[in-house]
Amino acid sequence: MTFQRIGTFLAAVAMALPAAVCAENQQFDLSGPALRMSVTRGPVTLPIAKVPSIAAGDRVRIAAELPESQGVRYLLVAAFLRGATNPPPKRWFFKAESWERKKGSLDLEVPKGAEQLVLFVVPETGGGFDAVVDTVQRQPGAFVRASIELSQASRDRARLELFLDGIQDAERHRPGELTQRTEQLTRNLSIKVREECLQQPVEQRAACMGQSENTLLLTDGTRTSLTETLVGAPTDLALQIAATPEGGYGYYSPYIGVVRDVARLFGAFQTTRFTYIPALAQLEGERAGLLLNTAPSFASPKSVMVVGLPPVRAVDPPLLRSGADQLLCAPPGELVLPVTGAPLVYATDYAHAMALRIKGPNGATVDLPARADVLRGGYVVATNLLAGQQGPVEAQLHGNWGFAPMDGPSFRLQPPRGGWRIAGDGAGVVVGRDNALTLEGGSAACVSRVTLRDAAGAVQEVAWKAAGDGSIAATLPLAKAKPGKLTLLVEQQGMPQPESIAIAALAEASRIDRLRFHAGDAEATLYGARLEKVTRLTIGDAVFEPADLGREGKADRLVLRAAAPVAAPAAGQPFQAKAVLADGRTLSIDGTVEAQRPMAAVVSRTVARGGGEGLAIRIDGDTVIPNDARLTFALKGQGSTRFSGSERVEVATEDGRATTLLPVKLQDATIAIASIAPAEALGGSAYGPLRFRVVQGDAAGPWAPLGTLVRLPRIAAIACADGQERCTLTGSDLFLLDAVASDRGFAQPVRVPEGFTGTSLEIPKGPLYLRLRDDREAVASVGK
Repeated sequence: MTFQRIGTFLAAVAMALPAAVCAENQQFDLSGPALRMSVTRGPVTLPIAKVPSIAAGDRVRIAAELPESQGVRYLLVAAFLRGATNPPPKRWFFKAESWERKKGSLDLEVPKGAEQLVLFVVPETGGGFDAVVDTVQRQPGAFVRASIELSQASRDRARLELFLDGIQDAERHRPGELTQRTEQLTRNLSIKVREECLQQPVEQRAACMGQSENTLLLTDGTRTSLTETLVGAPTDLALQIAATPEGGYGYYSPYIGVVRDVARLFGAFQTTRFTYIPALAQLEGERAGLLLNTAPSFASPKSVMVVGLPPVRAVDPPLLRSGADQLLCAPPGELVLPVTGAPLVYATDYAHAMALRIKGPNGATVDLPARADVLRGGYVVATNLLAGQQGPVEAQLHGNWGFAPMDGPSFRLQPPRGGWRIAGDGAGVVVGRDNALTLEGGSAACVSRVTLRDAAGAVQEVAWKAAGDGSIAATLPLAKAKPGKLTLLVEQQGMPQPESIAIAALAEASRIDRLRFHAGDAEATLYGARLEKVTRLTIGDAVFEPADLGREGKADRLVLRAAAPVAAPAAGQPFQAKAVLADGRTLSIDGTVEAQRPMAAVVSRTVARGGGEGLAIRIDGDTVIPNDARLTFALKGQGSTRFSGSERVEVATEDGRATTLLPVKLQDATIAIASIAPAEALGGSAYGPLRFRVVQGDAAGPWAPLGTLVRLPRIAAIACADGQERCTLTGSDLFLLDAVASDRGFAQPVRVPEGFTGTSLEIPKGPLYLRLRDDREAVASVGK
């Protein structure tokens, strides 16, 4: 919610003002008189700023704080209320003459059965006390509502002011941190900033967030704002819901963004002597400075200021939740305990005497003072007392919420500790690939950075994460490393120097577990370990080169392809192969030729395009496939492959991001026909080389090229003015063009910038040729 709650609803209390004037005075920006207030419960007295609620039997002391030059005498009238349908007796009304030394303050005991306490600051005219009593007893429900709304609005105003103070401080002193500051404050105070302010230039954001009543929205931080569900609701419904803890009465409830029915709610207040205007209390210690949104009148009818005081009811302390899921590192110095769930711990003094209670190994406890820091999102404590602790320490945040004890979340704190070592067999790793290591022995919660230094002194970042048992799982980037000595550096919070761990980087030979080679194939597949060292494979006279290295289960998988057709032995025959490694060594492999996989070759294809909008774009040949076309292609079985009609043809982009299975129609057992509309089957964002393979049952044949898929722009028109050498091309999706030219050789091309979002291009006059971004080798032409 915004200042709308502080404005729209509470300005309505000023029932004597015309509606137009009320609508114009939403901001509470007029300083009124100040009060001094305290509450005593048993032997404890608290300033009003630390009291979220009062209870029967409490003693409340209220005095005016007026300057010596005060020219108007004010009568302080306090009224205890007991519900909208139960007018309070006259004995529940009290008065004090602020100008009298002995009678200038109120010393009240909260009666049993009271639900609200409302204070009236009345210009002294004689008979003012009886007039207030009469008005309240005639309309107790309206003052119940005023008390509830004014008390809640004062709390919400505190949140908004803390937010705006932080934003304006950043604007004045740290403009470069304004975006970060906004995120911190909105998150920790549960305030939403409307999007239009965040879209402003940095130097204008603070002014945007502060100048409008409609740019800020208070939420409770735990559930959807009721504002979003009640806007536009009937007034009666809004008023009913606003009285519930889920509405406007709870400490962490959002504002209700519904315009109040001013006449119905406050119309009965007006008399010939008095009008009633709302006052928000700005609390600091015992002092309550009053803010008004309407200039008070000292002529008849005179203005009576209405102040909402803490409700008379039992209030449970807020449920603070820990913002830390795991161990928190507690280095010497300051530690931030992240908490969520109660924005008022930052904006008010209701939570006070807060401390972090730490339980030592012998069961003794120690309390460390904690202070709330809205920018850091939690309570800040000094943790020097934890120095020397080895294991995790149990701690809990606690203090007081008003008069009630308040237990906050628990935390597990881990002081920094050295002694990191590599778990497992030792400190040997293998170069040529990333290596996973587990480190143990230190404080994982305190690790801030892990790096790897080679023998030449070059340093690389190491990816790592903390494991549940306190160890660290690190991945060493050794894909391009050379054998030799390495040093792992572990940096920790609170430790002046990183801890060093020596590592030996070893070169390891490949291990080949299996070679699969199918009859009639032009590729073979190796399984084993460290296969990235294999540079060549020979089977008889056929030579295979590495094509695709990956993982299958816990083993490496290397696919090698022959540059020329392979005359393979028949299925079932044994063979011997040799794998050549990068260092010149060779490994012998014995195997047996496996049965032929289903294989086919494209023998014909047709690319058909329908008539689309704009000018026609023509591409020569049938190997470049526009994504808005339909490709029909015929496959001829190779070797022993025969078709039954149950086959499927899998078509995919070369990178594997898009794939589809196509049914086939048979010409006969050797010829199968398949058809694909790429935009429908692969999606509008698919492009680049396409490949296919035949799938028969569980057996899939080798991949083979099918063509190149390209996306085409829409050319709407080409306009050429008489006598001009340049023309204007208009259309959409022009970013799909790499260049345009008036000659097929692109001697003087007009290049299209990457990410081009325009709808027109200046082009040379004459024939128009297009070079497509999806296939820069293909040349397209445009015709009318």
